[in-house]
Amino acid sequence: MSLYDDAVLVLKNYEDQKELRQIYLDHLAEHPDGMWKACEDGHITASALVIDPEQGRVLLTLHRKLRMWLQMGGHCEPADDTLAAAALREGTEESGIAGLGLLPGGPVRLDRHHTPCAWHLDVQYAALAPSEAVEVISDESLDLRWFGYDEVATVADESVVRLMKAARARL
Repeated sequence: MSLYDDAVLVLKNYEDQKELRQIYLDHLAEHPDGMWKACEDGHITASALVIDPEQGRVLLTLHRKLRMWLQMGGHCEPADDTLAAAALREGTEESGIAGLGLLPGGPVRLDRHHTPCAWHLDVQYAALAPSEAVEVISDESLDLRWFGYDEVATVADESVVRLMKAARARL
């Protein structure tokens, strides 16, 4: 199964945000290249909110280009077999934490937002950090920091807050 086929299947099985989910599915139906950064009309991206429920916190990255506190995530790559694999790869690369595991049940949320390169149709997962996880700043980050659940709204935009709430509800 191709990454494109996996994305369609994941989105068809995602039961929330029906209107937005349909926008994603319509985009893919109209753009066979809609998984890739080269698609100028927008593309599917995958992200993972790294969460540490034992300590009641999430790990956010201060994105180098956007200069915003965000979850880990980005563009799909040809080596990604599934959206979940893309989200886990991004989470691991950008957090530096080995041993992350995605929460079961598929995506936690969808979020469509405009970036300097195009519209991102982000499929958002949550990843559990192993006990005693140590983060390492990647080249894509200006900073990497743990925030308590109650601190997230003071540093991040509403999309990250919604993602955190959805991830906590899934726990």
